[in-house]
Amino acid sequence: MEAVVVLGFRNPQPTANAINRWRVRAGMRSLATDGARGTRVIFSGGAIGGGAAEARLMADYAKSQLGFDGTLLLEDRSATTWENITRVIPLIEDVDRIKIVSQPAHALKARAYLRRQRPDLAARVVRAEDYRAGEWMAVKPLLALYGLWTLRGIEADERK
Repeated sequence: MEAVVVLGFRNPQPTANAINRWRVRAGMRSLATDGARGTRVIFSGGAIGGGAAEARLMADYAKSQLGFDGTLLLEDRSATTWENITRVIPLIEDVDRIKIVSQPAHALKARAYLRRQRPDLAARVVRAEDYRAGEWMAVKPLLALYGLWTLRGIEADERK
């Protein structure tokens, strides 16, 4: 059994914004080779920007626009990356493989947080398909700078 955890991004509008839509697509391409069978997709994120929870908006996009009909769970109360991880732990404790999907630096931060909170689960983390060469080219330098800034509290040995 596998879990694909898709982390949300601040979303004040009534539908998934461009970043959350991209994260959902990256989550869908991260599914095991047998598709959705044997995989649970977990969307994580509260109503940070006002309105609906990020998790709900991403789930709606996955179902209505991408036709996802597999096992889907929502964690819709978290406000930070640390909370995302804390709140998804009960949903991933019984799986063999865990994929965390977000922009690469954010996913790295989330994996480090999982390692801090539950090293036993961190040992089950495998790479998600959340990086493709050429994606986000126009804003890649800004994303890289922001990613480095957000990783300032992550130790060198946690950068895996």
